[in-house]
Amino acid sequence: MNDLFSSIRPNGTLKMSPVDLNRAIVEKRDIVIVDLRAAEDFAKGHVPGAVSLPREKWDSATGLSKDKVNVVYCYSHTCPLGGAACAELAGRGYPVMDMDGGFEIWESSALEVEQ
Repeated sequence: MNDLFSSIRPNGTLKMSPVDLNRAIVEKRDIVIVDLRAAEDFAKGHVPGAVSLPREKWDSATGLSKDKVNVVYCYSHTCPLGGAACAELAGRGYPVMDMDGGFEIWESSALEVEQ
């Protein structure tokens, strides 16, 4: 897992850049990509291969894996969902990382968007 993350936030959350996540997708790394945004925003476009897990469905943890790194992302670098999801899901035994900058930075980096 160590070669996947870019840095560690002061609260201990591992974070990954959108470019690093894209490289992991291209290399077909064994990860789960988790979109924390509202379902209607997910439907408009998301990181390729991502599963939708909006806040109201965190209890179900549908699509997550305790055997893989779960890379979560939300709207932007100011969105609190990523950090909150990392804390909650890690507390339940899921290995998690937060994609830095959210979907806003993914799109502005001209990376592929799946619909």
